[in-house]
Amino acid sequence: MRMLIAGGGTGGHVFPGVAIAEEFLARDPCNEVLFVGTRRGLEFQVLARLGYQLRTILVRPLAEMGMLRALLGCVALPIAVVQSLWVMIVFRPQVVVGVGGYASGPAVAAAWLLRLPTMIVEVNFAPGLTSRILGRFVWAVVTAFAGTAGAFPPGKSLHLGSPLRRQMLEGNEPGGPGRDGCRFTIFVFGGSQGAHAINVAMMGALPHLTRLREQIRIVHQTGQREVELVRLAYAVQGLQAEVHAFIDDMARHYREADLVVSRAGAMAVAELTALGKAAILIPYPYAAGGHQVRNAMALQEAGAAEVLLQHELTGEALADRIAFYVADSARLRAMAERSKELGRPDAARRCVDLAYDVAMRQRMEFRAHAVGP
Repeated sequence: MRMLIAGGGTGGHVFPGVAIAEEFLARDPCNEVLFVGTRRGLEFQVLARLGYQLRTILVRPLAEMGMLRALLGCVALPIAVVQSLWVMIVFRPQVVVGVGGYASGPAVAAAWLLRLPTMIVEVNFAPGLTSRILGRFVWAVVTAFAGTAGAFPPGKSLHLGSPLRRQMLEGNEPGGPGRDGCRFTIFVFGGSQGAHAINVAMMGALPHLTRLREQIRIVHQTGQREVELVRLAYAVQGLQAEVHAFIDDMARHYREADLVVSRAGAMAVAELTALGKAAILIPYPYAAGGHQVRNAMALQEAGAAEVLLQHELTGEALADRIAFYVADSARLRAMAERSKELGRPDAARRCVDLAYDVAMRQRMEFRAHAVGP
């Protein structure tokens, strides 16, 4: 069986696609996967390194600011659809999966024109423009949040969760305490490139956390630009910390964490809930459609996280909330349990099950037309 996975741009779109591909290829060594994306997105940087084939198309976001950019997006769209049609005619997929991002639009549209089985995976609480449009035409929609179903036509959406890679789930004990044993471990990150606002807030929080220096341990992913500055700030305050520009083994640090401080992108939310971790979420306020704020608020309303909005973020406020959870282990554990209840660690498996069902549905329809009444 052949699967085409379309979309990308950010890790929140790329890595669910990778998780689906891993599960799909594990089902049958004869299965084949092809990704469709752009040269501008994260997929162009990571997929080849992971051993996947990527075909790129010329597409731009339609929602870009400025008349010229919007016009270029409109001009590129039909070109991208034609390119996607050619890719599908050559690859001949039995199912096409859109994983979000503007690159998924032309590919899934081309699949619809060819009457190929299609499904999309929406990992954010608030679907983007591309997903809302495609949801009207695809055969099935997978959502990461139960409350997202209302954005799509009735009967199409299934709440299966956000697919995670196997390496993130292996050896994990959801909801468990940090594994350092002696110290309360705080894992801080703002995405693969870091987050300046979180770095600044943590540096501002350190003087207020010195009274806890014998109790806490911090692991902080800063991004390349501020790694030395943040490392120096920890050293000056005498706090035990590991400061990294980039962390490859995120799974290990999640497992060791008692509390996570992070943005609220789709992947962060999926990882936190699948692994059952309590979190202080600081959503990026300029994310498209405000989706990070809505992701974070959904977890806070479920009792699985606490939200600090960026315009309210100060070092003192962040230190206060960290100290609160260090002191209140019962509240921390309750939050971790609520997070675990929201998690869907089997999401990748269930997405692949659905892909097989969607492909089989087309085969059944084809046979019915071939046999006739």
